[in-house]
Amino acid sequence: MASIKPFENESDSVAIDELTIENRIDQLELYGSLSITRDKAGLERALQLKEVIDAAVKALQDDAALPDQVSFRPPDSIDNPFK
Repeated sequence: MASIKPFENESDSVAIDELTIENRIDQLELYGSLSITRDKAGLERALQLKEVIDAAVKALQDDAALPDQVSFRPPDSIDNPFK
């Protein structure tokens, strides 16, 4: 199974069906869609998702310095080149 180590870098990602999970140091980003069908393929997709979520939960539980909430830096603003 393809996997990532949650919160360890800004470059890893994993795809499960049409669901993408991108690793960040301060968050995991999930987007797309995932169908978990009642068959062996659905079981495999469910286990892959569970592996990533279990790793994320463990990383969060093991972090003794876990803040109450992450503060995000506001995005940089640029002038609209089409004006």
